This record gives sequence, structure tokens and C-alpha cells, in this order.
Amino acid sequence: MEIKDFKTYELLEELKKREGVETIVINPYEKEKIKIEGPIILLKIID
Repeated sequence: MEIKDFKTYELLEELKKREGVETIVINPYEKEKIKIEGPIILLKIID
């Protein structure tokens, strides 16, 4: 099975288990301001 064969939520669940990964969930219609300091890779995943 290749990475492209996995569903987004499956990849996300695995990434959330990894060291150095922090998860912030913002629900629909909520607004949130986030102050961040790098280095960082920010992914916006709408699933």
C-alpha cells in the first residue's frame, strides 16, 4: 500500500501520535488567533 492510498484522516491520526506534533482543533464557524514562533510547518486540513 502506498501513502497516496491512505485517507486523509488516517494520515492525520498517525501524525498526531508522533513526537513533536501538536494538534489544535478549530471547529467550524469558530475564529481563533494563534501566535506561533518558528520553525514550524502549518497544515490547514479541512476534512
